[in-house]
Amino acid sequence: MRVEAKLEELGLALPEPAKLPPGVQASFAWVRIYGDRVYVSGHPPLSPDGTPSGPFGKVGAEVSPEEGYEAARLTALAILSSLKRELGDLDRVSAWLMVHGMVNAAPGFTQTTNVINGFSDLIVELYGPEVGTHARMAPGLVALPLGVPVVIGAEVAIST
Repeated sequence: MRVEAKLEELGLALPEPAKLPPGVQASFAWVRIYGDRVYVSGHPPLSPDGTPSGPFGKVGAEVSPEEGYEAARLTALAILSSLKRELGDLDRVSAWLMVHGMVNAAPGFTQTTNVINGFSDLIVELYGPEVGTHARMAPGLVALPLGVPVVIGAEVAIST
């Protein structure tokens, strides 16, 4: 099944392009295509209008692990939105290779893997295990930009 049809079937919509708050500059490309590889910069969870989505704060303190999981799902949608704009068709992704998930973690919070599973579970659901299964890292960090609970980047292979 085509990825966009699966999104619709699940009742999910891709957000608008990221809109950063005043004073925040992004001196990088959200997506960089090089041959048959696509490098995706770290994305935060986005609201439908492209603004950073809450809740904000540290997972394990202001943000529950369940809210962090949902934030990681929203981040998957943000990344898919950027890929759609650059590739034109999400089915051009032939393999999800590496995912770099970072969690804004409260001191002592060790369930970062469970939080980033929100991203991984959705990608595998949309693409199936053959294309969607990926290598991954999910460290907890002391802070993330704008106080978002997660930031996720990725590397994918595409059909040319």
